[in-house]
Amino acid sequence: MKSLDTKQHILDVGYQIVAKKGFTGMGLSELLKAAGIPKGSFYHYFQSKEQFGETLLQRYFDDYLARVESLFKSSDGNYYQNLMRFWQYWVENNRYLCESGQCLVVKLASEVSDLSEAMRQVMVNGTHQAIQLIAACIEKGKQAGDIQVNDSQALAEYLYEYWLGSCLMNKIRQDDVSLQRALARTEQLLKGNSTI
Repeated sequence: MKSLDTKQHILDVGYQIVAKKGFTGMGLSELLKAAGIPKGSFYHYFQSKEQFGETLLQRYFDDYLARVESLFKSSDGNYYQNLMRFWQYWVENNRYLCESGQCLVVKLASEVSDLSEAMRQVMVNGTHQAIQLIAACIEKGKQAGDIQVNDSQALAEYLYEYWLGSCLMNKIRQDDVSLQRALARTEQLLKGNSTI
């Protein structure tokens, strides 16, 4: 396996384990065995388990943000429709993703924020970027007349936090009631029929 391929393979295997067991629940020997690599190879790519976690989270956010940006740039609808498509994606996919632990923000936020300042900072930066993408789309929709809000930034922050909470409740309850409620509330807010 080439060097970059090996690092990617370790991250891919690690993601699956972390998504199921959490970061602290994943033992390094478990990761190495599942990835089929010797211990020395791990330390060739990562200085520590914490650095592995940072890299894993950064890659997660890079992929996530690229998908969000692509969705918001879609010409399949106006800004309101693109935003609602984004939230509908949360309902359709996070039902599975949240329940199976695939949403690393929901899975790891509480766990690693107290353990690793470096990993917490990756999550702070990643969630900030996600909120900025949402805020920019809301503002463009406001300018185009698709969305009726006063403060795009405040609404983006509220919605992202509200949806994370809904995803957490989805994980606890293992139903999509919270996600459906979030979708209805989001629609009201974007249409200007309600305020935060």
